[in-house]
Amino acid sequence: MALRPVQVNVKALDGSAVGRFWAEALGWSAYSPGVTTYVGPAGGLVWPDPVAVCVDVVTVPEAGTTAKNRVHLDLATTSAAHQAELVARLRDLGATPADVGQGDVPWTVLADPEGNEFCVLEPREIYRDTGPIAAVVVDCADPRVMARFWGEAIDWTVHEVTGDHARLRSAEGTGPYLEFLRTPGGKIVPDRVHLDLLPRPGEDRAAEVARLRALGATDLDLGQGDVPWTVLADPEGHEFCVLAPS
Repeated sequence: MALRPVQVNVKALDGSAVGRFWAEALGWSAYSPGVTTYVGPAGGLVWPDPVAVCVDVVTVPEAGTTAKNRVHLDLATTSAAHQAELVARLRDLGATPADVGQGDVPWTVLADPEGNEFCVLEPREIYRDTGPIAAVVVDCADPRVMARFWGEAIDWTVHEVTGDHARLRSAEGTGPYLEFLRTPGGKIVPDRVHLDLLPRPGEDRAAEVARLRALGATDLDLGQGDVPWTVLADPEGHEFCVLAPS
């Protein structure tokens, strides 16, 4: 097993603008190595980043729908003052408040300039060392099913599984968590946000894709055509891609 999440793929009408937003939001840099805007730690483009799960913004011709994304980012903060400052700064950058039925909660739900929801969390000890992205969060019907699939699909460690929540993180204990949250409702339309996975050096991508199919992943045609990556869906239909090593 030699796949790891390397980036969160975000679709946007204006990929450059949304990429700049996320670079400012995370305190990272926006790079344009090709047709996408890649957002990663400052100091020069490194792909794949050895620790961080980065953001890759892809320009597409279709606008998003009003349906809530089933995948979103949670941003970490270190204090109540930091949370308030970050929320204010994000709103200055173009983020808007979002109501996804969260009610009275200690975190703040916002949307990026094209409506992709994300959360600015209150300080939590578990996220003190994740970097700016605390977690990539996936809405699902059954976290136990998701934990079984993703615990086998990627080389991350399963840390917690309940009927309502599951949490994975890299075996090195670095970077963000991947979390599955029991959420009412089901998947309606393709997400504007999904995970991209990459084989470890020396591993065979085709063999990894075959292994994922054996675990329960299914092939998905989103009109991608002849591309060097493979588009799959997990057992609850969440899209993800297996990239080709550069």
